Amino acid sequence: METKTLDEIITLAIKKEEESFDLYTRLHGMVEDKMVKDTLMFLAGQETKHKEFLVDYRNGKYPKDFLRMDKVIDYKIAQYVDTPEIKKNMDSVDVYLVAAHRELNSYNLYMNLAGEHPDGEIKEILTRMANEELKHKEKVEYLYSNSAFPQTQGG
Repeated sequence: METKTLDEIITLAIKKEEESFDLYTRLHGMVEDKMVKDTLMFLAGQETKHKEFLVDYRNGKYPKDFLRMDKVIDYKIAQYVDTPEIKKNMDSVDVYLVAAHRELNSYNLYMNLAGEHPDGEIKEILTRMANEELKHKEKVEYLYSNSAFPQTQGG
């Protein structure tokens, strides 16, 4: 597979971050639950921060501690539960599943791109972006599991 230049990768990554932002803001307008709306706005804000990081990086600014490699728990929910249909007034469980699938797809994109490159700056940035997406997936899968399987009085 042909490796992409750093500029091509950053342009693609910016486009994907914009698409994620658009998805989360569109979902925000389709749901009524305030907690879900707040979560979607948080996710949209994260995508905006990623885009800003990528633009700054392309312009020669590299905030060293912006993308930390944190340990992430992968609940693997999105890998085993189908993506629900996006529709008006979705319940929180479905919104979180849509978001988990989006974050999984973004993670896979960055990891696949990283796999096309030898060790070095490009691979490290792509791996760190993948880790950021996996952190988002962890958050929405956590919310999904707590919404789909709420704690009962009995334990």
